[in-house]
Amino acid sequence: MNTYRIVVGVDGSDGSDRALRWAVREAESRGGTVQAITAWTWDGIEGAVIAKTHPTDERARAEQALTRSVSAATTAYPGASIAAEAIEGAPARVLADAARDADLLVLGSHGHGRLFHAVLGSVTEECIRATACPVVVIPIAQTAPVAEPAAVQPVS
Repeated sequence: MNTYRIVVGVDGSDGSDRALRWAVREAESRGGTVQAITAWTWDGIEGAVIAKTHPTDERARAEQALTRSVSAATTAYPGASIAAEAIEGAPARVLADAARDADLLVLGSHGHGRLFHAVLGSVTEECIRATACPVVVIPIAQTAPVAEPAAVQPVS
């Protein structure tokens, strides 16, 4: 039995939560499944005064954020079947590996500008280059600009 499988990058942001909800709706419409993946890394120095956390703390934090996101998605879509996994490694590599045999990779957009992409790179851009399956990027929510009320001209 071949099941349509969607991999979703989840990092606890609003963008990734939107991507997860979109993926759940898409999987339901295709009779498929969702695999929510959180990539985590630890870049501190164990035992050092400047270290923020320990690797087990970082893993636990990633797992808690993933659990919150998946819980919110299953609350919104009670029948959803979502497998969740926190994997150590660089996000683009982890997601590309997880999506190797997936039908679709879904990512949320954080909406950063050109400078961010030029200086720091983008997980989304790296995934698009490294993944063989189609990639869907869910844009950040846009709010409509508030129009200034037109000046009322007295009728003469």
